[in-house]
Amino acid sequence: MKVLLIKDVYKLGRAGDIKKVADGFGRNFLIPQGLAVLATEGALKQVQKIKAQAEIRRNTQNEELKGVADLIKNVTLIFPAKAGETGKLYGSITTGDIATALTEKIRFEIKRQQVDTQPIRTLGEFTAHVRLTMDLVPELKVIVHREGESPELAGHAEPEKAGEAKVAETKAEEPAAETPAEAA
Repeated sequence: MKVLLIKDVYKLGRAGDIKKVADGFGRNFLIPQGLAVLATEGALKQVQKIKAQAEIRRNTQNEELKGVADLIKNVTLIFPAKAGETGKLYGSITTGDIATALTEKIRFEIKRQQVDTQPIRTLGEFTAHVRLTMDLVPELKVIVHREGESPELAGHAEPEKAGEAKVAETKAEEPAAETPAEAA
């Protein structure tokens, strides 16, 4: 089925493009959502008009959201999570979690569908893309650290804690050895 896109469709094309799509995709999604019309003779005559209107709409959206994109570029989200010995999380950090945290931080609603990343299942530092418009896709940094540790020391805290635990064990054994000697 050939359709004429009325609005920009992510991963398909821009408004005014003529695309060949699967019948079900066109009939059940694109046309009912108002994103496309069938590519008929009458519709093809309006291609230039649709492209011009879409360009104006795209420019105004980009201008409105430019400030939001600048805010997102400077954001670092930090998530504490429970993890196993190998650094694999019990559960995952999803696009919904990232969208919620980002919305709270910048005070602008971001939907989970706008966040482009796979679910995060390990400790570490990751980047996620936020699709505001087709042209504005800022990156943000996501840091996942083990619960109870500070994010800066996430990789270095384990050896220090292990050393502290050994010192505490030896101190606990020493008084126990002295107590029977004093009693005798």
